[in-house]
Formats: sequence, structure tokens, C-alpha cells
Amino acid sequence: MSVLVINSGSSSLKYKLLEPASGQEYASGLVEKIGDTEGIITHIVDDNKTVLTFPIADHSQALEQALRLFDTHGPDLHAQGKQAIQAVGHRIVQGGMYFSEPTIIDDEVEQHIEELIPLAPLHNPAHLAGIRVARQLLPDIPHVAVFDTAFFHSLPKASYTYAIDRNIAAKYQIRRYGAHGTSHAYVSDKVARFLRNDQLKQIVLHIGNGASASAVINGKAVETSMGLTPLEGLVMGTRCGDIDPTVVFHLYREAGMSIDEIDDLFNRGSGLKALAGDNDMRAIKERMDHGDEIAHDAVDVYVHRIAIYIGSYTAIMGGLDTITFTAGIGENSDVVRSLVINKLAPFGVFLDEKKNKEPSKEARIISRDDSSVKVLVVPTNEELSIARQSIKAIN
Repeated sequence: MSVLVINSGSSSLKYKLLEPASGQEYASGLVEKIGDTEGIITHIVDDNKTVLTFPIADHSQALEQALRLFDTHGPDLHAQGKQAIQAVGHRIVQGGMYFSEPTIIDDEVEQHIEELIPLAPLHNPAHLAGIRVARQLLPDIPHVAVFDTAFFHSLPKASYTYAIDRNIAAKYQIRRYGAHGTSHAYVSDKVARFLRNDQLKQIVLHIGNGASASAVINGKAVETSMGLTPLEGLVMGTRCGDIDPTVVFHLYREAGMSIDEIDDLFNRGSGLKALAGDNDMRAIKERMDHGDEIAHDAVDVYVHRIAIYIGSYTAIMGGLDTITFTAGIGENSDVVRSLVINKLAPFGVFLDEKKNKEPSKEARIISRDDSSVKVLVVPTNEELSIARQSIKAIN
């Protein structure tokens, strides 16, 4: 049996049809530039790629077109046998205090996801649109919400509590929720299985355009870098990460910027994009190779922040067994991995630079045999995790 996984972004919709037990992918696709003058749909089955370009007004039309491509190019979503759809899994960034596990979607669940829009204004509206359209177009199949925040429901109070008035915090649901939890859960479990040891103190670094760190003890998250929203924490592609909250007041009073303008600055106009003028690490690395000082400075800030989190999480856990890199930059940038781990040499953490530079799509150890901490690269697979959690929810 297969699961159709849907990930609705603000202007995009990703989907994948796969078999949860084996991880076999039957098809995948991406609808881009929803709402623009010309959208792009890419549908892949085996090695066959279909690309169409035409205006796509909204998520409803995006999903309708995606399902039409299944009808035209396969696989048949209405087939019987091994490719028959057993569930539709939806990635949801913010589950708030309502959801700590994958949940079958009904009208009440939809209502709660809508209530949580203020905590994830860039994500939950798009997720909700995808859910509503999918439930209309595939009404006879159970739909399951899988929440990025669910893995971090295990955080201790000392981690998730902000030091503000407790009544205000409770009234407005202000606490650390985290994000990328589906990836952190998948990768930390993969590390435990790979090393055949489920009693580990782990740090997982999910480093892509969005970036987050987590501390995991024996499979349970005890710390994470993202907070009330995905803005807090590491330097990211376009997000600033940690910043003195007074900067908001300062820009409001001295620069005359509105709250919406500051919000846009922190979320879309900061991070690597602000420091280097580009949020593509490949382009930044190329500029570094040519002696670009601005690119070097940007990466120094980026790596410095990661090192701070590694040190603090090691202290919180009372030790460390593994550091794992995942997501786009974490999996593909040997330079970032090297710069981060080299800062840990005084603590006996060493990379095997040959292993670090060898490209691979498989989980692997890239540290030296004499390293005090094992350093790994583990490709994340959020879609597979969502598919497996969806099956768990309906059974």
C-alpha cells in the first residue's frame, strides 16, 4: 500500500507517492510559483520527467493539476494492489499544544490548525489550503496531519519556558515549540539504528535554507533551537536567527519601520542573504574560493552560531556521543561541515577529511577513528517519515 505525501508551502506544493515499509518511491512532483503569472509543474515517474508551465491561480488548482498528471502519466492513484493509496499525509509546521502525534484530519482538526495560524503565519495557511483541497478531491481516503512540532513535545519545562509573565505566556500560547521535528525525529532514529545503539546523546543539525539544531537523549528531544516560530536559533538562508529583541523596538523607534516591515526583514531579508547577498551556499562557497571577504565573513557568522549551539547542548546533556549533519547544506557542503567540526578539535573531535569530501546518498560516519565524538552525515527523508506516521495513525 502507498501513501501520498503533500507539503503545501506559501507559493508551492510538493508531493510524493511512496510505499512506507520499503521507502520505494513511485512518483514525486513540485508545483512552483502558485499565484504568479506563470507557474511550473514538475512530475517525475521513475526516470521520466514531465514539466508544464502555465498560470496556477491557487493551491486548489495546483493539486487538481498534480492529480491530473497522475491520471495522464501515472501511477494510477485509483489502482488496486501495492500502489493503492492507503492514506494522504500532510506536513504541518505548527501543531501548538493541541497535537503531539500524527492525527487523522476532520473538521475539528482543521479548525485547530486554523487557530494556530498566528504561530506560523508563513506556513499553516498554506498547509490548511492543501488539506481542504485534498479532502475535497480525495474524499474516500483518510487524511493525516503530521506536525513538525510534535517531536518537541518531550522538551522539559526548563527548555520550552520563556522568562516572561506566566499568565501572558499561557493566554497567548507563548513557549518554545521547535520546528523541523519530523526531520530531527527521522534522523536521530536513523543514527541510533545505524550505530545499533539507542542510548545515545545526540546533536542533530538540520541545515538547509531553514536551519535548526536539536539535542536528543535516548530518542527523546531535550532541546531545540527554533522557538515560538521558526525564526529563532541558527543563522539561516533568509532568517536572522537569534537576535536581541530590543532590535525590534530600536528599528521601530529610530528607523520608523513598521512591525510588518521588521517581520519581513527578519524572516525574508536577513541570514546569509543579508550577510553575503546570496542564500545559496554553493554560490557563497565559490566566492570564498576566489577570496571574497564578504562571503568569508558571512560563513564565519554562520559557523560560529552552529558551534555555540553544539557547545551549549553538550553541556545540557552532560556529554555527547554523536553530531549528525542533514538537509541540503548539511548533507552536501563538506566545507561547512569541516569549518564547524574544526572548531571542536580542542575537545578531541576530528573529521576524516577524505570521508568528509566523498559524496554519498547513504548514512555514513565522517569522523576519524580517534575522534571523541562520532560525526555523521545522514540524508533526511521527511516524506518517508510522514508516510510511516500516517500509516501508524490510521492503524
